[in-house]
Amino acid sequence: MPRFAANLSLLYAHLPFLERIKAAKDDGFEAIECQFPYQENSGAALQEIAGSMVQHGLPMVLHNLRGGDWSRGDRGLACHPARVDEFRSGIADAIAHAQHLGVKQLNCLAGILPEGLSRNQAQKTFVENLTYAAEELKKSNIKLLIEPINTFDMPGFFLSSSQHALETIMAVQSNNLYLQYDAYHAHRMGEDILDIEELMPFIEHIQIADHPGRHEPGTGEIDYPEFFMLLDDLGYEGWVGCEYKELHQANFLKA
Repeated sequence: MPRFAANLSLLYAHLPFLERIKAAKDDGFEAIECQFPYQENSGAALQEIAGSMVQHGLPMVLHNLRGGDWSRGDRGLACHPARVDEFRSGIADAIAHAQHLGVKQLNCLAGILPEGLSRNQAQKTFVENLTYAAEELKKSNIKLLIEPINTFDMPGFFLSSSQHALETIMAVQSNNLYLQYDAYHAHRMGEDILDIEELMPFIEHIQIADHPGRHEPGTGEIDYPEFFMLLDDLGYEGWVGCEYKELHQANFLKA
């Protein structure tokens, strides 16, 4: 059975961020992850988050690079040619947060394809930004990940398929760029999550949620028992982030 990390950006949404760490511990999770640990997003100061992690014995295994102004529709900046400086200026801050929290991998959100911009132009910017970020993170022994996100939940998101992610990884040609495979997003885009053997050499982190509703496994149509057995068969040793909105209970393993 894989190792599971609670995604505190979606789980325990009724609780303040620091209380979510204790809730994850109480539910038996072995680690945590979040989308954005920055104070304006979590409501908690960095030292408070780090202290609570130590108190409850839960490492944080993943968070995102800064993704722009979420309230104004930003969903990452990496493909936007007019915001290259903003993207790159956030790298050092993300690294500082990761180092303070002991996080060894950061996810880069590609962003929404800007209106009027060709996909070729966006891809060129995306590759150049990832090349820069991968090398900066490598200096601090932090891995860079990219995540395809479905265009039903996030219309216009630039990176929406595993194939596009692999093509981008090949174009960047860095040994510090990996795939964050979200089974929920892949399923929503029509990919077969049981056909991932060729992807495994590139996958460094996995996330899950069921469909419909983006709730915990067992509430929808995705065959997660088979998926977890497949991960074991393929020798996956990374974390599986539980990035879902709980319908019945946060920890589906206690079902």
